[in-house]
Amino acid sequence: MTLRVYGGQTPRLFTEFELGETTEFDLQLLNFSLITQPGSSHRPCPALTHGVTPLTYSPAPHPLQSLDSVLFSACAVLCFPGRVSFRCTMWSRRHCRLRTVACGVEELRCRRREREAALRKARREQQLVSKRLLREDAQEEGEGQSAAVLLGEAEVQQFLRLAQRGTDEKEREKALVSLRRGLQHPETQQTFIRLEGSMRTLVGLLTSNRALLQLEAARCLHELSHSEQSAVAEACLPATSYLLTYLSGHSSDFIELCLYTLGNLIVESEAVRKQLLPQGIVPALAACIQSPHVAVLEALGYALSQLLQAKEAPEQIIPSLLDSSLPQHMLRLMQPGPKLNLGVAVEFAWCLHYIICSQVNNAMLLTHGALPTLAMLLLDLAGAVQRMDDVGLELLACPVLRCLSNLLTEVPVEAMEQVELRDERVVAALFILLQFFFQKQPSLLPEGLWLLNNLTANSPTICTSLLSLDLIEPLLQLLPLSNVISVLVLTVLCNVVEKGPAYCQRLWPGPLLSCLLNTLVLSDTEVVGQSLELLQLLFLYQPEAAQAFLQQSGLQALERHREEAQLQDRILALQQTAIHG
Repeated sequence: MTLRVYGGQTPRLFTEFELGETTEFDLQLLNFSLITQPGSSHRPCPALTHGVTPLTYSPAPHPLQSLDSVLFSACAVLCFPGRVSFRCTMWSRRHCRLRTVACGVEELRCRRREREAALRKARREQQLVSKRLLREDAQEEGEGQSAAVLLGEAEVQQFLRLAQRGTDEKEREKALVSLRRGLQHPETQQTFIRLEGSMRTLVGLLTSNRALLQLEAARCLHELSHSEQSAVAEACLPATSYLLTYLSGHSSDFIELCLYTLGNLIVESEAVRKQLLPQGIVPALAACIQSPHVAVLEALGYALSQLLQAKEAPEQIIPSLLDSSLPQHMLRLMQPGPKLNLGVAVEFAWCLHYIICSQVNNAMLLTHGALPTLAMLLLDLAGAVQRMDDVGLELLACPVLRCLSNLLTEVPVEAMEQVELRDERVVAALFILLQFFFQKQPSLLPEGLWLLNNLTANSPTICTSLLSLDLIEPLLQLLPLSNVISVLVLTVLCNVVEKGPAYCQRLWPGPLLSCLLNTLVLSDTEVVGQSLELLQLLFLYQPEAAQAFLQQSGLQALERHREEAQLQDRILALQQTAIHG
């Protein structure tokens, strides 16, 4: 699962495709068996690695004590029952002046973008596999009979023979239950697929006219689908077309089981996908989304998310999906309200994330109202935090933040001030979530800051909201948490300062300069480099800040980085601006 990237001209948008680091939260997102490999946009989403050490967060020794009080006005805005009027104060940008002072910076950015492009390519060539196991063995566990049993070849043959030719249905069902327990053991799975005719027998039982035998045969297939061995998934190929057919059945429990089994097989085997695509898996899944059963919808979201992670998805799967009714229904199931189910919303939010990351036709998603739906969901999540109803909230917050951040990169700069996200309540909601993440899920802080960056990059209105709601100081208090967070916070502040002198005047005087001087003592090149860019902009629009910088030994702080090749041009430019204006 990804995170964000950073690069380009100020203001800059971070996109899912430009940065990816595996976070600890990405691994916590799954409550089922997970085989993790670096480099996928899935949970451990959609996680990603670029050969970078996983993010670790070292919270400051003191809590954000002032955050609650500072956010009081933000909460008031969020809870306002009516439509909030938009603040449209806009100042000119002076891009030309910015280019003249940023000596050598663009060349460094180009190198960084080239490096990140290579990392993204490596990430796409790897696959993160996740699988789920559906078991209902409560009664068996009570009887102490649910443990996996290692079966030999003779025992597997015997259970298959009894299941096929037993004297009565009860005996046949019992044989399949025993086989299913055995198939929970990896060695039994290998024994089963080596036996000639074993899968043919199991498929025959799956297609019988006995409902209980069908169900137990499907459960055996489900155990096989959960195997970590790709050969086992390949062996299940003869059963996949039947599983697909049964999605149009009447038993919600059976449909749910088929969906989870298909989801496990789809993500593991390209051969399975090649067989199911021409057989109409996308229309079959589209039909399932009409189900009134929550369990079926959640299983559908899982199967669909597995399908959307396939490397061939952008060319062979997503176009047909976008031509179906699935996107509209997915957005409907993510609409906030009393009917919203957290599990269902989480699954389809990840599906939407994968579709957006494919960049096949994000304009269509915008036309279907994806941005307002996600914005309202963001407000709903913040409301849940305020109501202390936040159990499992982070599972939905992560894909929602990623979807919003990536979709914003599709909005033209000239249209940014017309999108629904310019509402002040969105900024307030985002900061309420940032406070929640800080307290309970620090690994999600970069996700929220990534969205804040993309909101502020091309929107003077959002920048005005940050200032009017007094949210700059809470941002500055996040700087000590980690280098990654520092870079994101500093980039957001660059977006604000870049809007012009009127914005800088709202930041000066204040704690900004002292915080930036503190970052200059750090050894991380990215953090220091972003601090230099922010100082350059600040000095450009607020000369008094340059004088204060000189008085507070700012030039001496720059000297420690003089030998760093990546920073030399920026340090020289900043020194000239500070001394000569």
